[in-house]
Amino acid sequence: MKRILKIAALVIGLLVIVAVGTIASAFVGRQSITDGFEINGIRIVKDGIVSVAFVPIGTSEVALIDAGNDKSGKAILAELARRQLSSGAVKAILLTHGHPDHTAAIILFPNAQVMALGKEVPLVEGRAGAHGPLTRLMPVNSTGVKVSRTLQDGETVMLDQLPVRVFAVPGHTAGSAAYLVNGVLFLGDAADAASDGTIKQAPWIFSDSQAQDRASLVNLDRHLIQDGSDVKAIAFAHSGVLVNGLTPLTAFAQQNQ
Repeated sequence: MKRILKIAALVIGLLVIVAVGTIASAFVGRQSITDGFEINGIRIVKDGIVSVAFVPIGTSEVALIDAGNDKSGKAILAELARRQLSSGAVKAILLTHGHPDHTAAIILFPNAQVMALGKEVPLVEGRAGAHGPLTRLMPVNSTGVKVSRTLQDGETVMLDQLPVRVFAVPGHTAGSAAYLVNGVLFLGDAADAASDGTIKQAPWIFSDSQAQDRASLVNLDRHLIQDGSDVKAIAFAHSGVLVNGLTPLTAFAQQNQ
């Protein structure tokens, strides 16, 4: 009996090691997030393993791209305090997708308009689960979040006088979105910045479909080129910002067509 228990413990231990190694491998080789990085008036704030972007709207209001991993919103509130703003200054939260490490602090900003693509709304609100190898194991529970504005692929959202272009990039999740604002293209978890300055696609273990994610990035690059969009930088939720325009995404697209 003791022998069986030892074997079982060994097997469980090996499985844990494999699981931890698989998850850790998804984060290897990425550029680290630079807390406080600024470009074109937009500031990147690090919240643990993710980033939140602060987009100024006029002089006394901001929009957030994603809402972080910390329910207490410590990093977000600290940045608001640095700007001498209260939580009421957050007028909009644009979600790249509905995984909990991007939505945690939404409840701290009841006056903010929460925006997401239509296909992502059930995930954001906790009425449906994700379908990745690991994310499908997460329980489906109401998040208490309500999406107040449902976005459409290709539309332009006006935040006061600031235009934000919306693009559907399904694959990491069914309703993953990218946003282009002030020349910065936000890709959320649809891709990452590798340490060599190239783009790598979303990790398979957290994604609904890597093949769809790949196709979405290729299509997005084609769309932006055809439109002559002015992209100065590309920002990612779990890695640093690439500041050489659309070139990294175009290189990725050429390799994956």
